[in-house]
Amino acid sequence: MFKSLFRPKPQPRRASSTEGRVVYAVGDIHGRLDLLDGLIERMTEDYRAMGRQDPPVLVMLGDYVDRGAQSSQVIDRLISLKTQGAEGRFEFRALMGNHEETLLHFLDDPMAGPSWVEYGGGETMASYGVQRPVGRAEPEVWEQTRQAFRAAFPPAHEMFLKQLELLVVYGDYVFVHAGVKPGLPLERQTAADLLWIRNEFLDNPHGLKATVVHGHTPTEEVFVGRQRINVDTGAYATGVLTAVRLDGGEPKIIQFSKARAA
Repeated sequence: MFKSLFRPKPQPRRASSTEGRVVYAVGDIHGRLDLLDGLIERMTEDYRAMGRQDPPVLVMLGDYVDRGAQSSQVIDRLISLKTQGAEGRFEFRALMGNHEETLLHFLDDPMAGPSWVEYGGGETMASYGVQRPVGRAEPEVWEQTRQAFRAAFPPAHEMFLKQLELLVVYGDYVFVHAGVKPGLPLERQTAADLLWIRNEFLDNPHGLKATVVHGHTPTEEVFVGRQRINVDTGAYATGVLTAVRLDGGEPKIIQFSKARAA
């Protein structure tokens, strides 16, 4: 399915530090609440088995909406997780993906709609009870759709998306949605690259003294290398949602799929 995106086999990794924290990073969800709920249960079981008492870190790597049928429900669940995190049960960090950026753009610009629906925005509209235009709609039709979507889009959801982070750092790990522009320090990275970059990042050494943990580029197999870890396993198409646990030792892959749960 994703053969054109396959990369060379993972390389041996150097030891990396999380500065004593246990960090779980979750790949692209794309409207699959069923998979998210199952993966949260798996990560909870994994952490209990470690016997740790300190709160773990949960990093969501972006692309919560589009393509799957439950985008609205996924955002509801993430808001709930953020509330639980604020209560001290764990540390919750949520990154913006390019799909969230596009959704926010459509709230203000109707002409962002045609390109949005080409890669899954129609399913997000439907999850909020809004029907996307049929065929090549005129600008006024898109404006009507934008107004209907904005009216249906809860203020709490908009606030949540606008508060999403572009990157977070724990020890020797940098967490971003898409990747980083090779050759630039973190402070010079742009939002466009952090949210959208692909081949330039995947095909070249990035030059940072860190391992970049990302999603954005779906592959059938998780990639774990010295330079980067990719946990986007195309959940909307494969039915497999992936997380990686980082705690200073070897990364541990945790997955949930409907097929494996059956």
